[in-house]
Amino acid sequence: MSEQDTLLVFPTDFPIKIMGERRDDFVHTMVELVCRHAPDFRPETVEMRASSSGNYLSVTCVVRATSKAQLDALYRELSAHPWVKMTL
Repeated sequence: MSEQDTLLVFPTDFPIKIMGERRDDFVHTMVELVCRHAPDFRPETVEMRASSSGNYLSVTCVVRATSKAQLDALYRELSAHPWVKMTL
């Protein structure tokens, strides 16, 4: 796939929702992963929501995406993390 194979126009603000087990260091760890791929990400903009049972946490990070390759690499790393159940 090439940059033409996406409907996104870069650069763009792109929200990523990361869902996983509720752990004390989940948010911090996910922010570290996001910052590896989007160094200009501002951690203070993270939005969090706990599941109704309190067992899971969703973390939304809006990154300034500069390419499809950047987003693909970020999704691959997040999805491979053992604490992450789903990324959207």
